[in-house]
Amino acid sequence: MGTRTVRLDDEAEKTLERLRTITGLSISEVLKHGLKAYEGQALEQTGPKPYDIYSKLDLGEGGYAIAPAREAKSALAEIIRRKHQG
Repeated sequence: MGTRTVRLDDEAEKTLERLRTITGLSISEVLKHGLKAYEGQALEQTGPKPYDIYSKLDLGEGGYAIAPAREAKSALAEIIRRKHQG
């Protein structure tokens, strides 16, 4: 368990005191509830991370790759040949 020191402006102090009076909770408990509520709100507001999107894609083995990386130069030459033949 950690100990934190926070500075609150007058408005935040009044809000904290009102919440303590309304709920009967200690300062620590009011702040813990506030952190949990904010965590939920922050999680809702953040979008998916790039990896989350990528992991849902089903590209199959090799994805969109035409050839393995070790054969990239020869595959590129073949792609250019096909493009100019057509």
